[in-house]
Formats: sequence, C-alpha cells, structure tokens
Amino acid sequence: MEYIVIGISNEPDCILPDAVRHLLPSHKVFSGGKRHYELVKKYLPAHHQWIDIQGNMPALFEQFRDHNGPIVVFASGDPLFYGFAGTIQKFDPSADMQVYPYFNSIQLLCHANNLAYASLVNVSVHGRSWDELDSALIRQAPILGVLTDQLKTPAAIAQRMLEYNFTNYRMIVGEDLGGLHHTSTVFELNDAINYTAHPLNCVILLRTSRRSFSHGIPDHLFYGLENRPNMITKMPIRLTSLSCLDLAERNVFWDIGFCTGSVSIEARRLYPHLRIVAFEQRPECSELMDENMRRHSTPGITKVMGDFFETDLLGYPSPDAVFIGGHGGRLEALIQRLDVILPSQGRIVLNAVKEESRDQFTKITQAFNYRLSAPIVIKVDDHNPITILTAEKR
Repeated sequence: MEYIVIGISNEPDCILPDAVRHLLPSHKVFSGGKRHYELVKKYLPAHHQWIDIQGNMPALFEQFRDHNGPIVVFASGDPLFYGFAGTIQKFDPSADMQVYPYFNSIQLLCHANNLAYASLVNVSVHGRSWDELDSALIRQAPILGVLTDQLKTPAAIAQRMLEYNFTNYRMIVGEDLGGLHHTSTVFELNDAINYTAHPLNCVILLRTSRRSFSHGIPDHLFYGLENRPNMITKMPIRLTSLSCLDLAERNVFWDIGFCTGSVSIEARRLYPHLRIVAFEQRPECSELMDENMRRHSTPGITKVMGDFFETDLLGYPSPDAVFIGGHGGRLEALIQRLDVILPSQGRIVLNAVKEESRDQFTKITQAFNYRLSAPIVIKVDDHNPITILTAEKR
C-alpha cells in the first residue's frame, strides 16, 4: 500500500501548500475525520471517494486494502507526532508513506506563548494511561507538553497533580488552536481543576521550582501500620535491595508483600521508567499504600490486593525483577510461580532475618538452577542483622 499523509491546520480557511494542492487532482481515494473533510473538500477532485476515519482501525485498514491506488489521508497537525502516520506504521508496517507535516498542537501553543521548546518533553494521555505523564512529573521535566482527551482533560490532569503533590507546576491550556475560538490561558493548578475546556485542547506544564528529593526516603516519612512502627524495610536495606535488583536495566518490577509500600515507592522515585506492580494480602495496607504514594509523589504503582497464590497473574505485565517482602511460609511455592514467568536474567531479591530463611532461599533457587550472588549482611541501629539475597535466572 502507498499512503500520502497530509497534516493540516485547524483554521476555517484551511490553506494547503502548493505541493499538496498540485498532487490532489491525480488521486481518487481520500480519508480523514469528518472535521478534516469539511476543511479540505473544496480542494478535492469532483469524483473523489472519502473514507471516514473512526474508531475501528483494523476495519479501516481492510477498507484501505480494497483499493489498488494510493490513499491520501488528512490528519491534524503533524501526522508523525502521536498521529496517523504512526497508526499506519502499526497496522501496515510494510507500507510506503510520504508525509507532509504541519505544526503540531503543542508547537502552536508554544508559539502563542513565546515559549522556546528545545527542552520540552512531550507526553500523551490521549486514549492512553497516565504512565507517560506520571514518569515525566517524577523526573521533574522543566517543560511538559501534554496531549489530552475527553476524560483526561486539563481539569483531570490538574486534579491528579494536586493529589500527588506536584504543586511546583503552572498550567497553560490551549483551546481550538488555529480555529475560530482559539485561546491560550495560564492557570494555577487550583484554578484549573474547575475549568471546562473546549473539546480540542492541549496543555503545557511549566515547572516553577525544583523539589528536593533525597536519594533514599527517611523511614519516619512513611505512614506505618498502627502500633507496628518497625514493619518497614529500613532505608539502607531498601536501597541496597533495589541496587541488587539492577532496576536501571529492568522494565517491570514486582513487589510481593508491600506493607507500607516503601520499596515500591522508593523504586518509583529512583527509576521512573519502571512499571511497578505491588501485591499485598492485608487489607489495612491498601489505604496505607495510597497515603504514602500521595505523600511521596509517586503515582502509577499498580496495587493488587489479596492472596498472591490465588491471584490471576496473567492480567499483569510479567516482571524481570522481583522483591519478596513476604511469602506466608510458602517460599518454594512462590518461587515456583515466579519461575514460570520470569525471563532469563530476571532477578529475585529476598531480605532474610533468620538463618533458616537464608538457607531455604539458597536451597530453593539452586534447585531451580538460579545464579546466586554473594549475600550482603546489613545491621541498622539495634535491629537484627538482615541478609540480602539475590538470585538470577540462568
């Protein structure tokens, strides 16, 4: 298949470049959204065919394949910027494609506010999860461009940022950029949560100050279980355990038995690229995790409550790093479950207080032919020594 993908503005009197206007008469099949058709139909040849782009992409590309000649597709802004050019590459990887881009919406909003955008980080929550935005905020990107949708609106973004204490940003909302009702408005987050924006909008987030994040969160800054202040993986042990997991080179981290959430939260702060899934059986730990995530500005941790052995693990991304914070006396069964999904060179770390736990972990992982690292023993204050054990799947 051959595609010619043309990015256009949102202006009512949409003006196409000469190079684009000259190629249109020699083509018959055109495609785009209904709004795009209203903007460009004056340029199309008399006996053209138009294919509407709606939600069902596999069906759309089946329609495209029914035609022998090239398909001319109109898209908003820059089709290579979270746009239809990427959709073509996904659904028709072998296609020939020629792209004529226009400015994307984030660029237009920067232009409207005289913002230099060489260092701008672009993210999208349009039909996507919060992951890209969460990671960029944890990294404290100085300027962020955000593509929104009908659910993840500027107000919803501001609400989420306030919930997780990202108060060191100001928001610029661009609406109907290039259209009849185009506006650009600067908001404090507290004001943005009550604002209803035009359906066509995008957002720029400007960092107003840099928050100080220590390498390692002091233990007393975590909310803990009532009457059990020592039920937390202490900071030196936490940081060493995460180091043993080699998380900078990993993609998905599972924290089994998260309790206060300290290990997951520390990992989220230090390695914002990670997808983190945290498991816990005790119901009282659920709100505790939520409170600590909000306190330490670490959204995006997937929390799973219930017995790990009864949980359907297929619904979660498979880990390449696992921290075992609790196993309920069923360590062998736990490692057996993990072994099925852990890839080669995947790592497991366990903190052992008792010699019995250390010996059991060593015996079980050796039986599964894992490579064991030298144990690390740490004693914090007057607490019992902890042995940090690391096993890597061959």
